[in-house]
Amino acid sequence: PTEINARKRKGNKRPEPEPEPPCRGSGQRRRTAAAFPCAEMEHLELNAVIGFAGSVVDGIILLPDNRSMVFALGSTIVKRDIVDPKNQQFLQGHSDRITCMSLSPSGRYLASGQVTHLGFQADVIVWDMDSLEIVHRLRLHKVRVEAVAFSHNDKWLASIGGEDDNSLVVWNLETGKAVCGSPAANDAVHDVRFARHNEFVIITAGKVNMRVWDFDLANRKVRPTDCNLGKLQRTVNYIYVDENDEYIYAGTATGDILKVNLKTKLFKHIGPKTRIPQGVVCIDRTPDGQLLVGSGDGTIAVMDPETLKITRSTKIEGGGVTCIAPHVSKQLFFVSTSLCSTYVVKYDGLQAELRSTCHNTKIHDVVYPVGYSELFATSSKQDIRVWNARSCAELLRIQIPNLECDCITFARDGRAIVSGWSDGKIRAFGPQSGKLLYVINDAHVGGVTAIACANDGEKLISGGFDGSVRVWRITAESRVMLGSMKEHKATVNCIKVRGNDMEFVSASSDGSCIIWDMRRFARNNSLFASTFFKAVLYHPDESQLLTTGTDRKITNWDAYDGSAIRIVDGSTAAEVNTLDISGGGEFFVSGGGDKLVKLWHYDEGQCQAVGIGHSGTVTKVVVSPDQRNVVSVGDEGAILIWNIPERFAST
Repeated sequence: PTEINARKRKGNKRPEPEPEPPCRGSGQRRRTAAAFPCAEMEHLELNAVIGFAGSVVDGIILLPDNRSMVFALGSTIVKRDIVDPKNQQFLQGHSDRITCMSLSPSGRYLASGQVTHLGFQADVIVWDMDSLEIVHRLRLHKVRVEAVAFSHNDKWLASIGGEDDNSLVVWNLETGKAVCGSPAANDAVHDVRFARHNEFVIITAGKVNMRVWDFDLANRKVRPTDCNLGKLQRTVNYIYVDENDEYIYAGTATGDILKVNLKTKLFKHIGPKTRIPQGVVCIDRTPDGQLLVGSGDGTIAVMDPETLKITRSTKIEGGGVTCIAPHVSKQLFFVSTSLCSTYVVKYDGLQAELRSTCHNTKIHDVVYPVGYSELFATSSKQDIRVWNARSCAELLRIQIPNLECDCITFARDGRAIVSGWSDGKIRAFGPQSGKLLYVINDAHVGGVTAIACANDGEKLISGGFDGSVRVWRITAESRVMLGSMKEHKATVNCIKVRGNDMEFVSASSDGSCIIWDMRRFARNNSLFASTFFKAVLYHPDESQLLTTGTDRKITNWDAYDGSAIRIVDGSTAAEVNTLDISGGGEFFVSGGGDKLVKLWHYDEGQCQAVGIGHSGTVTKVVVSPDQRNVVSVGDEGAILIWNIPERFAST
């Protein structure tokens, strides 16, 4: 029978359904046929994305329509409305992290390059910005694509390979074929540019090299001429060519700018005298023709192009400036930083206003408060952040330097955010103020990896890297350990408490889940499988347990005697890391190393919908208390909010 209220029928194991292949998006979520085999299956609708890749130089590009922007997020490119952050489309085709992007002068094409594994070829993909389809997939560079650039007439694309490749290749954008190529220099090359008005002049620069290339189309050759810099030796990060193709301005890692004549290839000037801290990362121009410079310490400076003296400057928080994107209004420009913050800065007075922030490293955990769907909290390296679930704005940030927050939960009454840290301490913070409420020192050796609050509001259960499970009584005055159980041989990954507070279950990487008695602090039962258990949860009626792990199986267990009732394949490609179930138990959600978020019908045990959007492993999923949304987080630092299909949400 499809109804699993035959829950108590032991040994009545169902046949395993055929494993479904992961699916490719259609419409606004696309992946190429090479990236995914496709089965017809409903797609989870993506409500919003929080995150972007701040490390990509020129990683935010404003489109000529003045309404949209594109930016990289892991291996995905997001096209988003500037005013309405929820109006977004996704360009998916890369197999790994995007390293560089460039928009053609006409705005018709976008080129993006990626990194890949050693020994493999890294793709350059050319996208049509009207249809958002892949026009060409260009494959010649090894391991990494360092930079890409279009000619002024959209006919040619130049690309530079990374350190392992270090070659310059010129591509024909009509045919998608390589026209010619050459080793770019003896040392690493970091940037490439075409001249603004001459499609046959290319400039490259990098570590102790700057070359102007003559692109000979008739003989299909590129011929380099080294720029004469005299005795100067610099590592160039960024090239800017002025409007008249007269001078090259090269931003260096030592914090100065070289001015070189493009026609004679002779060094003209260097400045400023006081070097910009942590190097020049990007250069643009102001509406009145001055240079606009972004540096590695967050300084934004305006410089005179003749004397290379700084006329005015400001400094922003959140890492080094990696992108300057001028707005068409000529009143302001967008700035992105290496720690994934974006600012809007006015040219007049360089007044910076923070526009958005997001995580810049792997996110470990995400959680909603009990019965409240308006906000959720996430944890990652060094910080905990609380987000508004509707507007996607960051409400609170709690930072502890040089530590990693592995797990978080809200207290049952919502008065505390309880978190486990890599230094073995449990810390609780106020959810509005972020103030530290209490600390439990030395809670676990090697770090706290799982945490859960009991329903009575007094007890707290924690699991550690060392395999121990501990129960604490939390009062306003004291934190007392009631019991410590050391039966697991490896890291405890997940803890869930039963509704009546009589039992709780812990899942560990040692291949066991143990059901504990909360009063005796002893084992009631245990579940074994040849897997690293990553997640465990109770069905809302508490007659069954659901587990998953590295064996890619999702297993239903009888909560009374610990026998396996049903086993289904959670993924065909990679481990399953996380599970969460709806309040009524009609459906559950899974996520893992295949980068997919899957929604399953509980009784039928079949995948009903797939969410495609992550570009890294999905580390945690959670269903909102109102059962309208699923929030998933990944190791690329992205937070994705999905809409649950109407037929499930209505229940």
